[in-house]
Amino acid sequence: MPTDRDLRARRALRLASGVALSLALGFGLALPIPFLAPIFALLLLATSNRPLPLKAAPALALVIMLTTGCGLLLIPLLRHAPPSGVLLVGLGLFVCFGYGLRGGNPLVAQFLVIGLTMISAAGAYDFGLAVTVIEALAKGIVLAVLVAALAHWLFPEPADAPAPPARPKVAADESAWIALRAALVVLPAYLLALIDPSSYMPLIMKSVSLGQQVCGASARTAGRELLGSTLLGGVLAMLFWSALSLFPHLWMFFLWMLLFGLLMARRLQRLVPTRQAPAFWLNTLVTLIILLGQSVQDSEAGKDVYTAFAVRMGLFILVTLYACGAVYLIDRRRFLRRHRQANRGAGPC
Repeated sequence: MPTDRDLRARRALRLASGVALSLALGFGLALPIPFLAPIFALLLLATSNRPLPLKAAPALALVIMLTTGCGLLLIPLLRHAPPSGVLLVGLGLFVCFGYGLRGGNPLVAQFLVIGLTMISAAGAYDFGLAVTVIEALAKGIVLAVLVAALAHWLFPEPADAPAPPARPKVAADESAWIALRAALVVLPAYLLALIDPSSYMPLIMKSVSLGQQVCGASARTAGRELLGSTLLGGVLAMLFWSALSLFPHLWMFFLWMLLFGLLMARRLQRLVPTRQAPAFWLNTLVTLIILLGQSVQDSEAGKDVYTAFAVRMGLFILVTLYACGAVYLIDRRRFLRRHRQANRGAGPC
């Protein structure tokens, strides 16, 4: 029976190889939004130590249909009655995050949030762009599932490996507050994407990642976890880009991603002692993939990569600071509400 450290090392190798392979295939196959595939692969490999069974294929197809259907249905409302459409999107975000917090599959919740925001924002701007986003989401999810299955085959989980502990369920009143602050984190980036989705699509992905992260953060730790992971992801993206510039080739892209993925995966799996929670390293890797993937696309389009990176990083920092503020204000309001209820319950002395 493998030791606990061997098991964690195998999981780190599985995660890093799956993310690197999906990144290389996403760009090699010229998918519409190529950095979606490695993000989906990262979510699949980080949230589950077992490959998706065959019986999960219909459920995955249903998730894709729900994701695209919800986004497409909101397009007419966003075009003709924007305030009502935005309110419905906010309600949908609240429901999706609440579903994940109350014991639902967090991966399904995240897919629904991504599709709800990206498809509706793109469709409100241009229906052809919405079709491109749907194609990117479908191809990205399918590629991520196939790569995750290959990674599990290369680095299988031992049959006698202990089952992961069940996710703690959040009480109904607590989940409502946490889902509210997660929805409020995503909404500003969504509003910007309604103006120009082609420019702000990476910001939506970043805000969704932050929304998921604030579900496990408190007002005391939000600044360190959210802002720290964003800044670290930006620094790693700059180092990655500098290293890739020495020999820009798809195979080097794969190898550098494998190396950076291993650095993050070892910390995520606690092979390297760290004071940060696994969500910190997960968000760092997501930020790295988004910034790097968009920079590669900017380079192919002939844009000024460094200016675009600086603008994008500034927006990421702003939305992260907003997320920290939202966590603080909502938690403070929740604390004051509890305090008033406790005082009423105590009654006069």
